[in-house]
Amino acid sequence: MTNHSSPTASSFEEGRPEDARVIRIVRFRASHHYRNAAWSDEENLFVFGLQTRPHEHDWTIEAHVVGPIDPDTGWAVDLTALDDALASVTHRWDGGDLNQLVPEAPGGSTLPSTEFLARWLFRALAPRVPAPARLERVRVAESPELAAEYPAWRP
Repeated sequence: MTNHSSPTASSFEEGRPEDARVIRIVRFRASHHYRNAAWSDEENLFVFGLQTRPHEHDWTIEAHVVGPIDPDTGWAVDLTALDDALASVTHRWDGGDLNQLVPEAPGGSTLPSTEFLARWLFRALAPRVPAPARLERVRVAESPELAAEYPAWRP
C-alpha cells in the first residue's frame, strides 16, 4: 500500500485517483537581461548576444496544484490562499526588472532565465500551498514560444 502522506516522485507516478489538479495562471509584464558578473563584456556578448540588454516579456506563470477534493467545499485548494502565496513571491514583478526583484539575481551571480524562475518559484511556493494540496509543478513562459517547467519530470 502506498503512503500518501508525503509527496514523492513514486507516489505521483502511481497517481491518486481521489486528487484533482488545479492550474492557477498569473500573467505579468517584466524585463530581464543576461549578464554574468564574472565574465567580461566580450564574453557576455559572445554567449548572450542581444539578450545582454534589458528586454521585456509578457510572462505567464502556471502553478499546478494537486489535492483531494474537499467534500465540504468542493475544492482541491483554497484559491484565495493559493493567490496569496503567488502574490507573496511575485507582487512587485509586474512592470519590474526581474534582475533586481528576484532575490538571488541582483549582482549578476544568478540570471533570471525562464528555467531559473520556474525552479525558484517552485521552491518558494511549495511550502506556502495549504495542505492537503501540494504544488506539483510550476511552468513559466516568457512568450508563447518559450517556457520551462520545474520539476522536469512528469507524473
